Amino acid sequence: MVYRLIGDTAMVAHLLFLAYITLGGFLAWRWPHTIWPHIACALYGLGVTLVGWRCPLTTLETWGRQQAGQAGIPPTGFIDHYLTGVIYPPQHLLTIQLAVAATIAASWAGHLIHHRKRKHHTAPNRA
Repeated sequence: MVYRLIGDTAMVAHLLFLAYITLGGFLAWRWPHTIWPHIACALYGLGVTLVGWRCPLTTLETWGRQQAGQAGIPPTGFIDHYLTGVIYPPQHLLTIQLAVAATIAASWAGHLIHHRKRKHHTAPNRA
């Protein structure tokens, strides 16, 4: 029971982490200091995607599920197991990856624009 809970918790944390990678840059519009953790997470996600780094949440979920007598996540990883072919068709993986990258880029661009406007409006008048 405890091991299954570990696996399930890791799965939920993984989904939340992926949501944060995709949408977390928009938090920086309201809280500008959150841009740095988001950049770090997005770069880590890029490393997992392009370089093939192993995600510790995948390792934890697999361990928890195996200890509970279940099958772990296949070597192809979390996204392939839970999302590809379930949420979107496998042939659209590149499209989804590009859409996520575009969303992140838009959130960062919006952060820069919003932050500059905020800085401009709060600067003291030097007349």
